[in-house]
Amino acid sequence: MKRIALLSDTHSHLDDQMIRLLGECDEIWHAGDIGSSSVTDRLMQIKPLKAVCGNIDGADLRMQFPSLLRFHCEGLDVMITHIGGYPGHYERNLLPIFKNNPPKLFIAGHSHILKVIFDPKFQLLFINPGAAGQQGFHIVRTMVRFTIDGDQIRDMEVVEFGKRGTLQFETGSTPV
Repeated sequence: MKRIALLSDTHSHLDDQMIRLLGECDEIWHAGDIGSSSVTDRLMQIKPLKAVCGNIDGADLRMQFPSLLRFHCEGLDVMITHIGGYPGHYERNLLPIFKNNPPKLFIAGHSHILKVIFDPKFQLLFINPGAAGQQGFHIVRTMVRFTIDGDQIRDMEVVEFGKRGTLQFETGSTPV
């Protein structure tokens, strides 16, 4: 059983509240637009990190992290990319993968829009954790935490860090 902290679109931003909550998990997963290697360096000091590069990430991060990552956590088949779309609107390059061998959990970032959707067509759970950073059009900074137990996902919660441009922890977490 593993507790996962999932974030995306940090755009070089980490704050004390994020770090505290990330430390309560077993692993940190980042769905791209990391922003700088100082973010990944700090995340790797907290917990083991799995990450993909995003469209704003420079050559140093692109060399360190792939654009698409597929792995098993506990008994769950997981795939992470930055620009992946969402159910019914996936990026074209992903459709052959989904048709032939879909993961059970598909994670994408990029949109800055928090979404958790079960896709009945491909029998997978889609998660976009929204944006944890200060840059972008999103209003509230978010991340998602959940537990993987065997091949099951449970105890999912959305963590809101307050409005973009603020550093205080305003609203806490909400179970999904």
